[in-house]
Amino acid sequence: MTLKLSNPLYRELRAHGEETYPHECCGILLGSADGSEITVQRLLRAGNTRTDSAHNRYNIAPQELISAQREARQAGLEIVGFYHSHPDHPAQWSATDFAEAHWLGCAYVITAVEQGRATVTNSFLLAGTREEDKSFRPQSIVLPSSAPHLDSD
Repeated sequence: MTLKLSNPLYRELRAHGEETYPHECCGILLGSADGSEITVQRLLRAGNTRTDSAHNRYNIAPQELISAQREARQAGLEIVGFYHSHPDHPAQWSATDFAEAHWLGCAYVITAVEQGRATVTNSFLLAGTREEDKSFRPQSIVLPSSAPHLDSD
């Protein structure tokens, strides 16, 4: 399953990571999904409520998730994923990212921000049917007029 993003949304997602550096940014992706593709139509910036270790952890407040669900429903969309940045760390999921990922079938997008500049952006699909068999699978990011791409370090 690929992740389809417009160029402006892709740039905004990466810019958000640069703006919050050296802390992690986070946000919610709204759109639609079919059997082979997740299409992102809106990006909702969220506040990182982690005050204890915002440089390497993020948390989206439940109220923001509820608001995002409401906005998605009103627009005929759904929550299709989440994004966050990794300041001075690779764009690969961590054990904490995996432990805190619970939205099966959603994309989890991570942007590495090195010394304040977004470098690599990767996406991972949270696959599985329940918490006990979930796994992250690399997911190609497709931008308009481009071939699928998966950044790597």
